[in-house]
Amino acid sequence: MEERKAFCLGSFIVEPGQKKDGVFVIGDGEFQLPAAVLHGEKPGKTVLITAGIHAVEYVGIQSAMELAQRLNIRKIAGTVIIVKVVNREAFELRSGSLCYADGKNLNRVFPGKKEGSWSERLAYAIEKELLSIADYYIDLHSGDSYEQLTPYVYYAGIADGRVVTASREMAQQADVPYMVESNVAMGGCYNYAASMGIPSILIERGQMGGWTEEESHSTRRDVRNILCHLGVYQGEKDYRNYYPLEVKDVCYQAANEQGLWYPCKKPGDMIQQGERLGVIKNYEGEILEVCQAEYGGVILYQTGSLVVQESGSVIAYGRISRESDSRKERIAGYWSKRSTSFKSQRKAELHSVMAERWLTEIQKYLPKRNLKILDVGCGSGFFTILLSKQGHDVIGTDLTPDMIEKSRELAKEEQVECKFEIMDAENLKFQDQTFDVVISRNLTWTLPDAARAYEEWYRVLKKGGILLNFDANYGAYDATDTKNLPEKHTHNTLGMEMLLENESIKKQLPISNYIRPAWDVETLGKLGIQEFSLDLAVGRRIYVEKDEFYNPVPIFTLCGKKEG
Repeated sequence: MEERKAFCLGSFIVEPGQKKDGVFVIGDGEFQLPAAVLHGEKPGKTVLITAGIHAVEYVGIQSAMELAQRLNIRKIAGTVIIVKVVNREAFELRSGSLCYADGKNLNRVFPGKKEGSWSERLAYAIEKELLSIADYYIDLHSGDSYEQLTPYVYYAGIADGRVVTASREMAQQADVPYMVESNVAMGGCYNYAASMGIPSILIERGQMGGWTEEESHSTRRDVRNILCHLGVYQGEKDYRNYYPLEVKDVCYQAANEQGLWYPCKKPGDMIQQGERLGVIKNYEGEILEVCQAEYGGVILYQTGSLVVQESGSVIAYGRISRESDSRKERIAGYWSKRSTSFKSQRKAELHSVMAERWLTEIQKYLPKRNLKILDVGCGSGFFTILLSKQGHDVIGTDLTPDMIEKSRELAKEEQVECKFEIMDAENLKFQDQTFDVVISRNLTWTLPDAARAYEEWYRVLKKGGILLNFDANYGAYDATDTKNLPEKHTHNTLGMEMLLENESIKKQLPISNYIRPAWDVETLGKLGIQEFSLDLAVGRRIYVEKDEFYNPVPIFTLCGKKEG
């Protein structure tokens, strides 16, 4: 194996397996940037992390300093380069986000010029000496001194397809509500880096020229998750509160004239087409301009200061594209691989004492008559078939086509008349108030947006209808820990690769980080369900024996009744 070489940038030298803090001297000695390099003992990719391109965006700067202190060099495979403050002069002189020497926005002058103004020379040096050695690039930002924003991430969108795909995958690791595909090639250091073939993102968190420990911790955690995703940091990804939804068609509205700005909304708020977003007034209180939404979407950031400048930024918002969520494809792929074994297990379950136990638990909540029932996330059809045998009219839905195929096969084998349809639990294709009962088993823990799913289930319920969910707080348990499971248990036959995939998917789902079933009760209460029944002991009654059906995670029954 070829011997790993030292990292060298001028006189800044770091041996393999070492971390070094100091100063990068670039641009023929003109610029001295506080930096750190973690040069892993093992070979791998080089990731460049920068902060302080805008000197008053402090969350990124503080996060970069914390990353330099807390990343473990023994877990690095490759090299992590951290530039803690790029626009150092403006930062130390507290002169705002524009460069002190020439008043230019550093993020708008890339690739710069060797013989240009101060900011152009700095941009040129960064391109030639830092971007040129990077395989991936992460730029850390926050709101300027006059900007309020909701956390989100940009990824480079104007570049080679491979670069765009890799950039988007990096953005997906950030624990923020939204991600935006940039539609320019030169506006920003990260966009220019992408044009050089470097997958790149820009993280926005923090606002109004301030920072908090929580914000810097969150950004640090985002970067660590991205490094894990890239294989540069040998560790487990953290659970997240969000998975970024794609935001398209971002509208950056500017003021037509200078005045006093009075917003009607906050960053993160959902807006409708034509809705008033704010007004600009003069000193006499007369309205000079009304800012209205050109289309519906979410507000990413807006001016937070009282004054706005002519042609200056006022507000930015964009459309949410739920169709771009790739997690569902991954989830469906995972369950496709399990569909055959799932069918075998559920068939055995239908002909065991488990079927009678489940029926006993379900019938506690059902009215004594024939019902129209929706089994959401039916898997291979256990509940659908079980309840159809009781004379109910049952439809089973599942996101995974292979599961629906196995459900139909099993229903035919069981000689039961019931229907199955491929359908997303978060976007049901049924009319309002269609069902007497919506039932689900072990589904909500697998959903990217469980709150939206609950909204849909509530919508299709008739007045007085019953919502019945059997689930568990699976996010709090490690599926790879099988030491206390019986030898014939499913998790002992799946193989570690499948179990690790299960864990990886869970960490992309916000619900894995919720306290359940408290979160479920709160969410359904906001929808209007006021009558609840909660049973935390159902698992002990169902899973009496430690056999192949055994579930070691405590399941709960949550029953809610829609108001009549």
